[in-house]
Amino acid sequence: MRTRIACSGALLTVLAAPAVAGEAVVLRVGKVLTMNPRDEVIDDAVVVVRKGRIAAVGRRGEVREPEGARVHERPDAWLLPGFVDCHNHTAGSLRNLNDGVWLTNPGLRTVDTLVPESEDLRDALAGGVTSVLLIPGSGNNMSGFGTVVRTAGRTAAAMVRRAPGSLKVAQAGNPERYWFGVGRRYMNWNLEQTLRKARAYHERWCRWEEAVAVQGRDAAGPPPEKDLLWEDFRPLFRREIPVSVHTQIYQVVLETLRMLHDRFRLRVVLDHSTFDAYKLAPLVVERGVATIVGPRQYYFDRSERRIVGIAARYRAAGVRELGLNTDAPVVPQEELTLQAAIGCRLGLDGYTALRALTIVPARALGIDGQVGSVEVGKEADLAVWTGDPIDPREHCLLTFSRGELVYDAAHGRRF
Repeated sequence: MRTRIACSGALLTVLAAPAVAGEAVVLRVGKVLTMNPRDEVIDDAVVVVRKGRIAAVGRRGEVREPEGARVHERPDAWLLPGFVDCHNHTAGSLRNLNDGVWLTNPGLRTVDTLVPESEDLRDALAGGVTSVLLIPGSGNNMSGFGTVVRTAGRTAAAMVRRAPGSLKVAQAGNPERYWFGVGRRYMNWNLEQTLRKARAYHERWCRWEEAVAVQGRDAAGPPPEKDLLWEDFRPLFRREIPVSVHTQIYQVVLETLRMLHDRFRLRVVLDHSTFDAYKLAPLVVERGVATIVGPRQYYFDRSERRIVGIAARYRAAGVRELGLNTDAPVVPQEELTLQAAIGCRLGLDGYTALRALTIVPARALGIDGQVGSVEVGKEADLAVWTGDPIDPREHCLLTFSRGELVYDAAHGRRF
């Protein structure tokens, strides 16, 4: 079914899933890493879930547990928010991610390719990953709109968190192979022309909507002609959804910042952000742009004659909105924590790495009001681990999506 959500004078269409009723659930664990704004870590903790949402969290004895609740007792385990991956290709059909019709393809959408309950998604849940951004491939300069989805859900409608979820742009680093071969100059020019057309369409509608608000519908005259090719760009230019940019190396990331952030004023998520691009960290900090690193975590810096950790360099330079990704299936979805472990081996601190899997990517995608931290009122997307998820010796015991137990290692452990 569809629901229409009002937003800034226009409508953003989202595929809506039915609410989860469910029984009350109580989780008694040894430690909760909340990832909330106060960075609270609660030992000997209890989390109460009602109707798919977190109803209470605190120390045992200080939280009222509802009678008749289903209790999960894991006194030595760690509980964290379900992980969020900003770069995923496995929540939909892999055959439909690189439709190379044009160099820019503004009308394509991954929401049409969703495949519920696939083996890849089951693996994701076994790795504690509960939300991903399903994006088209990077064979085109602009490959279409991605979809923010749950990794659990028996139907496509149940999976969808937001559609459109982001605009996927590959600012070099694959599209050069398009048909006859193109370079960065043409890609940048062509991308800008496409965005100018989309912005002009949005501005025509904005002028008409403002006239309706001031003069009334009759005086404002007929609305502009609707064009489905450009409709999904409207929340992009309202900064309600981001542009996810496959971008790497110094020059390409610089052009992404200059064109997409500075000239078009879009909400930019730098995706991959690898090789020597970390040297642009001061510009990233200045703009407050979310930076998602991966799946490559290291770079041989010839000027220093040493291998450096990319995520650690961004962090040391002051980047706080720092995330990690897998680019699944390039790196399997369930190995998102391994990406964090590699980042830590190369100099990133452990708590920053956990934030890079939870609240930071949730904020980058604009879903932090629903997930990304263990806070009252948020959806109960939770994962219970034998210990620190970044330690490769530990594994996920239980995964919950909206309060529903969707993975139990005691009954079919996958790893």
